[in-house]
This record gives sequence, structure tokens and C-alpha cells, in this order.
Amino acid sequence: MTSRPAQSPRDPALRDLALLRRVRDRMDREYAQPLDVEALARGVHMSAGHLSREFRRAYGESPYSYLMTRRIERAMALLRRGDLSVTEVCFAVGCSSLGTFSSRFTELVGMSPSTYRKEAGSATEGMPSCVAKQVTRPIRNREAPSGAPQLA
Repeated sequence: MTSRPAQSPRDPALRDLALLRRVRDRMDREYAQPLDVEALARGVHMSAGHLSREFRRAYGESPYSYLMTRRIERAMALLRRGDLSVTEVCFAVGCSSLGTFSSRFTELVGMSPSTYRKEAGSATEGMPSCVAKQVTRPIRNREAPSGAPQLA
């Protein structure tokens, strides 16, 4: 009986997956920091092109798209709180362009940040924050459905 050798941690595919998880975890932690693909790649000793290709292959979206989704999720929570302006929220989540932030927010959520701010507070009123976060989670890897978005 021949046993199949166990994959070694030196296996390049496994090593790359571990590095990609580190990149994803860093984006989850440091979403508000100025992060770009080159800086993320340097942090795991990969080229920016290789990181982008492998990240998309592993997670189904580019590192930039993943980071923007994290930022929009956090922005949604801040907008539901209602004590910050859209511009303040934009900069608090690490976006440097209000236009890009608003466009991406609208694409993922299906309404502008200012409309979301007005409507989301009342839609999730009385809900535990963990439930509100789940039902208001942005749509990933596709655009928001057309028509009136359903928050609850």
C-alpha cells in the first residue's frame, strides 16, 4: 500500500494561501488605513500582480474590491449611528475621495450614503446591532438589485 505524501508547508500553493489570508486579515483590521495593492504585496513579499491574481482566484474579487467592501460595511454602521456626516464617515473608513466612496456605496448598497443614513436608522431601530449588521450587509461580487432596497 502506497501512502500519498502529506503536503509540505513548503508547497507554494499552500504558502500563497496562507499569505493571502494574512493580506485579507490585514485589510479587515486596517481598513481605515491607506492601503494599496503594492503595500499589501510588500507586506507578504509578493509582487503586486501576483497578489492581485492569486487573491482574485482565492476569494473571487480583487484586493481593492474586498477592501472597499470592508470600508462600506463599516460606513453603513457609522451612518446608522447617525452622528457623523457622510463626508466624516467617508474619511473615517479610509476613503480619500468622497465621489469614489459615494459611487461604491451606491453600487453595493443600492442607495446613496445620505439616503441610507436617513432610512437605515429607522429601519433597524430596536434591532440588536448584530442582527442589524447581518440584514444590512452589502452585496458582494454583484451590484445591488434595482428598485427599492429592502433593509429588513
